[in-house]
Amino acid sequence: MTPDPSMSPPAEVTKRHVSARLELTVRSEADIVAAIAVADGPERTNEKMVIHLDRQPLNPIEISAGHGGRLHMLGAVPPCCLTIEYSATVLGSAPAPAATPIDAYQYARPSRFCQSDQLGPIARSEFAGLAGRELLDAVSSWVGAHVTYLPGSSRPTDGAVTTMLSRAGVCRDFAHLAAALLRANGVPARIASVYAPGLEPMDFHAVAEACIDGSWWVVDPTTLAPRGSLLRIATGVDATDTAFLTTLRGHVDMEDLRVSAIVEPWLPSDDLTRLVKLS
Repeated sequence: MTPDPSMSPPAEVTKRHVSARLELTVRSEADIVAAIAVADGPERTNEKMVIHLDRQPLNPIEISAGHGGRLHMLGAVPPCCLTIEYSATVLGSAPAPAATPIDAYQYARPSRFCQSDQLGPIARSEFAGLAGRELLDAVSSWVGAHVTYLPGSSRPTDGAVTTMLSRAGVCRDFAHLAAALLRANGVPARIASVYAPGLEPMDFHAVAEACIDGSWWVVDPTTLAPRGSLLRIATGVDATDTAFLTTLRGHVDMEDLRVSAIVEPWLPSDDLTRLVKLS
């Protein structure tokens, strides 16, 4: 059987250097969760997580999340100036494992930000007769063509329905809408937060992943960074599971955020005719 070139993996990058620095003001005692560490999978070197509370070091509690995600929890943080710094060098890649039966169930359902039930009629009408790779390509192209990337145009509480109506948003809005349209057509889809070499302006990035024939493939309607360079941080049903910072209790203000992601030996091109797996 002749291999389908559209399913072949692109040339792998050798190294990715990533870092993030968060400067926060804690206004009242807070419980905080950071999801900025690279997910388990690819080999990591020179990894550091440094947290200072009013310049005094603080050790977080690391807990494992789904799909290799690593959360760093800070409990009962008093009012202070808080800095969280993370850096790592990642060697090679480790594509996501095949979908499991629970994946196929969990990621086919509606969720808070991916309201596939509400978008069902329009999703099935717009993409009638399409399945598999053709459906994935059609949904990604449709979202990219009908939604304008506009920083500041959406609120943290907006979901796929709001994005469909407003036709504007940022990366997480594109990812939520793509995932909702895929789920409405019977394709399991999930959201991943990633480091994205090539992204301009640099920031954390969000993409969708769609399950076709048991494998997970990246869906990024923004096309703002080459898919082959993306590096997984967190994975889940929607932004509820993938936010880079969550305040569970208390009042925390973000003062500054700096993200860096560099790939060696060079930034790969992104052939949109190929399916790509996320590392």
